[in-house]
Amino acid sequence: MAARVAMVSGASRGLGLAVAHRLASAGWRLSLGVRNPERLKGDVPGGDNSIVCTYDALQRDSAQHWVDSTIERFGRVDAVVNNAGTGLKYALTDEDETALDTLLEVNLKGPLRVTRAALPHLIASGQGRVINVSSLSGKRINHANVGYAMTKHALMALTHATRRIAWDEGVRATALCPSYIDTDFNEGVTAISKDEMIQPDDLAEAVLHLASAPQTFSVAELLVNCRLEDTL
Repeated sequence: MAARVAMVSGASRGLGLAVAHRLASAGWRLSLGVRNPERLKGDVPGGDNSIVCTYDALQRDSAQHWVDSTIERFGRVDAVVNNAGTGLKYALTDEDETALDTLLEVNLKGPLRVTRAALPHLIASGQGRVINVSSLSGKRINHANVGYAMTKHALMALTHATRRIAWDEGVRATALCPSYIDTDFNEGVTAISKDEMIQPDDLAEAVLHLASAPQTFSVAELLVNCRLEDTL
């Protein structure tokens, strides 16, 4: 049987790039969705077993084009890793909702559109996997960025809806909820040192496990912390 195919968004840096490298090392073929393909020029995880596609969550049709390109090249999709996201700031008292609109488009509608476009192919796989990179901010509120937390809570709902709607067709969905990851997404964070943060390669190992797990080993939510929190 041909090697399985994974679509990974936000794959040009940080966690997405680490996930791509780990899946490639395990023999997966990859379709890497990035806003700027030039960022991966000369460093494409998986080499000839990968394609790099333009994917921009702010463009409504971008998800469908990405899925179509993946099917054209590989003829199948076995896993989707919705990793692309933004951490724009939006507080409850902010009257300008521009940042909130962008947060909703990228963190929620992006994964929704990719999953919707890929779902028929995930069902055809018989063992489709959807891994949505949420956050511990999708499980509790401990900062003022209510916009970010709202989108991550909504992504949890999307994940559980995906599990329910396609369970009988073999699709399994997981919400991956990490705390601080040592990537440029968390540049400027002072609450915790970089040495104490989750390493992207370690989290990528978890993604590989979730993508490869058998049908009888379904993880609805995986909470990954780097420090003690009493409620988590």
